[in-house]
Amino acid sequence: MILVDTSVWIDHLHRADAELIALLADDQIGCHPLVIEELALGSIAGRGAVIELLANLTQFPSLQHDEILHLVDSHQLWGRGLSAVDVALLGSALIAAGAKLWTRDKRLAAVWAEIGDPTH
Repeated sequence: MILVDTSVWIDHLHRADAELIALLADDQIGCHPLVIEELALGSIAGRGAVIELLANLTQFPSLQHDEILHLVDSHQLWGRGLSAVDVALLGSALIAAGAKLWTRDKRLAAVWAEIGDPTH
């Protein structure tokens, strides 16, 4: 399962991404509540339908506050330009067996390449 970051969704909503469409058709894409919340704050065409479709994807687990702090400390993630949402998504992908994280955020991608599975 691939957790798709907000950056990828935003690009896809502006210009269809063939790879994302194919992965959605193969039921390989999951979502996270924080991604839905970030997108809900934007101005997107068909906002209600998009939010509903994202909510109907397989949902990745959410980490608790103490788990996020442990992740930050254990991987020394402070001072690296990551947001709280970035770290939450990173942690979510790490605890989901065999998951990958797909992002276009350079800082998040660099950290995922270090501590996750950098294949996507």
